[in-house]
Amino acid sequence: METVKNTEINAVEPETWHVRHKKTSTFGQRLADSVATGMGSWRFIIIQTAIVAFWMLLNVVAFFKHWDPYPFILLNLLFSTQAAYAAPIIMMAQNRQGERDRIQAYNDYSTNLEAKLEIESLQKQLSDIEEQKLDKIIAMLQEMKKG
Repeated sequence: METVKNTEINAVEPETWHVRHKKTSTFGQRLADSVATGMGSWRFIIIQTAIVAFWMLLNVVAFFKHWDPYPFILLNLLFSTQAAYAAPIIMMAQNRQGERDRIQAYNDYSTNLEAKLEIESLQKQLSDIEEQKLDKIIAMLQEMKKG
């Protein structure tokens, strides 16, 4: 069998709503999604925890210079700055996720509506076929009764 390249497969597949949505995203929207994804991960939490522990350890046991002595005012300032920028970026990403969810829900609704109409059409066709069969059986029984 001949193997098919990915580019050939992608050319045949229809473009989904998700692909169209990603194509229309601006740089800022993609950046917001990336930042929210990164900050919402265990990797980020673990790395940040390690940095904070290292920062505090260096400032507690520093032999000659404490650049941020207890209660770590500079560290608190850094956290506040990080939160001030992270919160609106994460909110932008959540708004975009809500938009994606609405688009997906609408597409699911459209698909379900089309399926419902198709099922109703098939039921009607089956009813018509059943009715035709019954008419033929009745006609055959009437012929048998006459004959």
